[in-house]
Amino acid sequence: MARARVIVVGGGFGGLNLARGLKRAPVDVTLIDQTNHHLFQPLLYQVATAGLSLPEIAVPIRAVFDKQPNVRTLYGEVTGVDLETRQVRVANGSVLPYDYLVLAAGARTNYYGHDAWSAHSFGLKTADDAIALRERILRNFELAEATDDLEKRRVLLTSVVIGGGPTGVELAGAISELSRRVLLRDFRTLKPDMVRVVLVERAPRVLTAFDERLSRSAQRQLEELGVELQLARSVTGIDATGVTIDGTHVLAGTVAWTSGVAPVPLAARIPAKRDGSQRLIVGPDCALPEHPEVFVIGDMAAFVPDGAEQALPGLAPVAIQQGRHVARLIDREARARGNGEVDDKATNRPTRHAFHYVDKGIMATVGRSRAVMQFKGLRWSGFFAWLAWLVVHIYFLVGFRTRFLVILEWAWVYLRNASGSRIISEPWTGDRPVTQNRMKDTPAATTWTQNNNGRPS
Repeated sequence: MARARVIVVGGGFGGLNLARGLKRAPVDVTLIDQTNHHLFQPLLYQVATAGLSLPEIAVPIRAVFDKQPNVRTLYGEVTGVDLETRQVRVANGSVLPYDYLVLAAGARTNYYGHDAWSAHSFGLKTADDAIALRERILRNFELAEATDDLEKRRVLLTSVVIGGGPTGVELAGAISELSRRVLLRDFRTLKPDMVRVVLVERAPRVLTAFDERLSRSAQRQLEELGVELQLARSVTGIDATGVTIDGTHVLAGTVAWTSGVAPVPLAARIPAKRDGSQRLIVGPDCALPEHPEVFVIGDMAAFVPDGAEQALPGLAPVAIQQGRHVARLIDREARARGNGEVDDKATNRPTRHAFHYVDKGIMATVGRSRAVMQFKGLRWSGFFAWLAWLVVHIYFLVGFRTRFLVILEWAWVYLRNASGSRIISEPWTGDRPVTQNRMKDTPAATTWTQNNNGRPS
């Protein structure tokens, strides 16, 4: 009997761990991704703030599977799925049949219906997002150094981060440290009081998923780093000059949006039930209830544990565990199919075990030697939480070379209080960048005049 054909859409945490889990299974795996690399997204903010370079948190997908001959990787975009004929359509025109399909394509930045705001702000979901944000911050410092207009300097050196979850807290703290501890040493006319970092959160506290005591600790640590907290406030507008917060306009040279995520557009093309956030609803085995050969894991899946009211959050540990669980199910069924225990359509497949998520805790770094960590009854904050954060993130990085490089880079940054990835790839072209859609249009790339309110126009 022919080996089962498994198509995995997405090379993130879920897809990667699932494909690796099928190393010894009697299946042929095709992994399709829009990029050629696996990206360690929890450290994207460090690329955005020049703490790490992109190759230190990304690894080519082909390199991951160079010794796993039953995995074939394709660089492309899946545009649709025919659930009845069990075929996947790819943007290049290819149509690929499958016996098992795993949808693990991840998520995109969610502006909650205000998509126009994306033209004037930076998300933080892709490598391009991180590099563009880093270049905006660095470029604004260069522009501030080059002007004698003090008001323009202050606006260029103002960064607004929207969203008080782990990504927002980590990004705001890192921008403040980068600006005040690293970059100001390189510039002769810029002063610490010109730098402003604002964190906006609609809830009354940051890190709402954490214990309230840890949340308050994180707030204190952010304030010690010079981050201005605007809590229980809502963003009502983002334009080329800055952010409007509950009717008050804040002029800013950099705006970062970390407030929410939504499934990638592929999820909307799957004829299946979705929850309110448009994630695909799956059963206890992580499969679509009416199509048990189709699994959905990670950010695309709405998985509600038995007895719970809400779906599991879109966290890396959730995707990793789901990927490994589904790999075991497929391996078991493929072996039964090969032994003739089930028919070709697997209508009498072995009983599937339900997925059970093991909560291994949550953590967030606030800055250099600062973090908060929550694991069952343990609540840590400060230096020891930061050490635990380092160990966990190094452990989950893919590949020995990547781990080694990150350890070296972090040691250098910590001991020298320096940051090495401070390169602007866009050449100088006056007041406008070469690639406008990459750098976005904010005050750093506009011609400045003053209106009666002292604002650029």
